[in-house]
Amino acid sequence: MSKTSHPPRFVLLRYLSGVLLNRVLFSCAVLVGLLEILALLEQTTPILQRHLGIAGILTYAGMRLPFLMAGALPLSLLIGALVMLSQMTLASEMAILQASGLSMLGLYKRLIPATLIIGALGVVLDDQVTPRSEQALAAWWNRTDPHPEKGHAFWFHEGRQVARVTYVADGGNMLSGLDIYSRDEKGLLQEVIHADRADYTHANGWVLHTIKRIQINDPTATRLPSEEQRNWQTTLHPWDFIRLSTENPPLSSGTIIGMLRGHLPSDSSPGFLQAGLLERFLRPAAMLVLLLIAMPVIYIPPRTGTRSWLPVWCLGAGLLFIVAQGLLRAMGNAGLLPPPVATVPGLIIFTLGAATVLLRNEAK
Repeated sequence: MSKTSHPPRFVLLRYLSGVLLNRVLFSCAVLVGLLEILALLEQTTPILQRHLGIAGILTYAGMRLPFLMAGALPLSLLIGALVMLSQMTLASEMAILQASGLSMLGLYKRLIPATLIIGALGVVLDDQVTPRSEQALAAWWNRTDPHPEKGHAFWFHEGRQVARVTYVADGGNMLSGLDIYSRDEKGLLQEVIHADRADYTHANGWVLHTIKRIQINDPTATRLPSEEQRNWQTTLHPWDFIRLSTENPPLSSGTIIGMLRGHLPSDSSPGFLQAGLLERFLRPAAMLVLLLIAMPVIYIPPRTGTRSWLPVWCLGAGLLFIVAQGLLRAMGNAGLLPPPVATVPGLIIFTLGAATVLLRNEAK
């Protein structure tokens, strides 16, 4: 007796997911390649001036790759979805699927798993890979800088201490012009320490050199005797100072939470950190909105073909969504909007707008 053959399950899901992932990865590769070329056009001259050669160019390009990939993923998903759905529509595949009973909602549901995979990849890149690669790049760039004294000064706070560093050198292992202001429980200034230089060694930790101290008493300020060197009791490491010396570096969620709780030094406002954390974990939701914005291309009239402006309008709507999210995030970073208002409303507004367009086309 022969066994009854059952049709394979999830054939359409695997097919659509595979095609979407293929188009998105190809679009991402093209975009990242263009961004790498633009970045190298700007940085090749400084790299060669530091006598780093071809190895330095390849090192820079490799360390910059995760950051560029994370930034290119949203636009890659939009372009990949538009290309895939347009090709399927023009090849009459969408007409066949609709004739077999597949609705617009059914098509969207079958594209959700692949979209969530891309969104999860973006979260991993943003949260784990990019902060490490950018920190390694910043340390390498600082270590090979022949003129670190041209670096900018920065402030940070750690516990009850507020400190200023003139510049960082040797990949974060040397600090120049360090000023430390110690406060009491009420926030009143208690002591000021100035060190010409601070060096880090794995054996002794941070060592301050050529130290001047002022003790703040209630009525007066007392200048204490100078010291040649002393240990600096701090939990900070060289990579922390590389992070602090970089403008708006990518941060992992663990680092952001540590900053918000006061366990790690920070030079950013709580609103900035909260908005970044919320936006990061809403990345899959943003990808689903971009997929929804690309869906109207399935209604391209067959006779219009490649002359249809519908893909262009969908691409423009997707770019508008990305720009609007960036503007809202910038307002959240500046403290003009609360973090939830700077991240969630854009998702809701564009979801409702894209759903309205789809329902109107479905009703025709």
